[in-house]
Amino acid sequence: MTDTEEQKFLTDLEKKLWTAADKLRSTLDASQYKHAVLGLVFLKYVSDSFKIRQDELIKSFQDPASDYYLDPDDFGGLKENGEPSDEYQTEINIELEQRDYYLETNVFWVPAQARWSFLQNNNKAVIGGAELTIADAAGNEIKKKISSIGHLIDNALDAIEADNSKLKGVLNKHYTRLQIDQAKLGELIDLIATIPFTHASLNAKDILGHVYEYMLGQFALAEGKKGGQFYTPKSIVTLIVQMLEPFKGRVYDPAMGSGGFFVQSEHFIREHQGKIGEVSIYGQEYNHATWQLAAMNMAIRGIDFNFGKEPASTYTNDQHPDLRADFVMANPPFNMKEWDTGVSDDDPRWTYGKPPSGNANFAWLQHMLHHTAPNGSVGLLLANGSMSSNTNNEGSIRKALIENDLIECMVALPGQLFTNTQIPACIWFLTKNKGQRTSASGRTLRDRKGEILFIDARNLGYMRDRVLRDFTEDDLEQITSTFHKWQDQDGYCDEAVMAYAKRESEETGIDICPEPPYQDIAGFCKTTKLADIAKHDFVLTPGRYVGAEAQEDDGEPFAEKMARLTAQLSDQFAESAKLEAEIKKNLAGLGYDF
Repeated sequence: MTDTEEQKFLTDLEKKLWTAADKLRSTLDASQYKHAVLGLVFLKYVSDSFKIRQDELIKSFQDPASDYYLDPDDFGGLKENGEPSDEYQTEINIELEQRDYYLETNVFWVPAQARWSFLQNNNKAVIGGAELTIADAAGNEIKKKISSIGHLIDNALDAIEADNSKLKGVLNKHYTRLQIDQAKLGELIDLIATIPFTHASLNAKDILGHVYEYMLGQFALAEGKKGGQFYTPKSIVTLIVQMLEPFKGRVYDPAMGSGGFFVQSEHFIREHQGKIGEVSIYGQEYNHATWQLAAMNMAIRGIDFNFGKEPASTYTNDQHPDLRADFVMANPPFNMKEWDTGVSDDDPRWTYGKPPSGNANFAWLQHMLHHTAPNGSVGLLLANGSMSSNTNNEGSIRKALIENDLIECMVALPGQLFTNTQIPACIWFLTKNKGQRTSASGRTLRDRKGEILFIDARNLGYMRDRVLRDFTEDDLEQITSTFHKWQDQDGYCDEAVMAYAKRESEETGIDICPEPPYQDIAGFCKTTKLADIAKHDFVLTPGRYVGAEAQEDDGEPFAEKMARLTAQLSDQFAESAKLEAEIKKNLAGLGYDF
């Protein structure tokens, strides 16, 4: 099946689910409904993954070539029609309940009362309360009173947490308290049950991952400013991940929201035939519900993670104090105020100056640098003001960062990229080592000491709808390839090398630099020495350095163009005077002389 057919399948599925789910929202606001829907998506995923593993085991139990083969002759044989005898089927059922079979393939153990079939079969019966028969951990049947559909779901989540230590305290067990009609909650269960997991080329994990990511984005749109706090647009996340290439090592996000940078890092690694097991994930999030969303997001994809012991403030309760990460990526709240309550003025993170109380931009930046390994890199979204502000020590911190040669690249972004703010934004790329070395992706990096690359991407992108702009794949590739060519030993040619290459090419026909090498492009990108940045008072706005885009010469001589334009302007003035006279005449006819 082609990529286009796969994408159409996913797009049709996502739209269908969102349209139906949105109709069920009723009196719940998006922030509450988000957790209701995504919690059930998670429950459906772990249950279906469990069922898929069960089906694999049944085949293995009956396959003589499998290490798990159960010889029917040892358990009463087969019936005349070839079906398992009652004794053989009982043995298979017993084996299917052995947890080790699931744990060895990284599949969550799902107790009987948490399996999707149990929820679907009983969600109508428990409206108003009912006593259900539930199998306990030992397979014994017990009776349990369930008061509502919300209670049925919370009971399932409780059972999963109790049997999976990694999820302890992670799942949002709030369905009993939801102010939603019980019948509608039952409809929501039936709706999520329609997610199809049979597809020619996509597996269950791929499908659920897409659904989860799509719904996170839709809820961010529905919640507006509030929703954007936990969701960074996919194209921005993709751009930062592509530019940093987190192939292996420790990846850290101190303002992780729902974990978008980690998900995109996994996508990037798999698309480039890397090994996801060579990456360690570390994150931190202050909001408890969002912390839970991120953990479920990782669990759905089978990504191992360390999000600390609890949700907590990155500034006052650092969950990873000893971490030195190879890749640090984040989209923290822009221009955050009153962030430093309880933070010491001489905090060891403030190496380059104490950030002002009224704006956390340079606090985030220094916190991330503090947690960066000696060869590590940082990609950080900040408001445009961070590139030029001199308010309350910000200018001196920026100057110290530049003079210590920590900044590698600045990218100015177009407006209208975010659901939660219209504040213009930029991306800071920093590194603690600009010297020649080999990157995690295997590229040979040249010595970039004393240089910063400026990229002005404000004219890129397209309007996805009336209010939101997005990047195309070509836009992402243009920015990423520019950065990588500038970094690469084999992709960068300075003026001397370019002059030498030109002479060699003319004499031998052999191009010394690879095709095409990095070159400054007026209006788009410029490599700049630190001394030149100092002349601009250490302002890092790309537009100040890249200049204006060169305009194509139309071939018309200047004198002739001016004569033509002057004549055109004269005609327009004459037309304007004529219209003005007509308007005055009409107004006079109405008794309004002036």
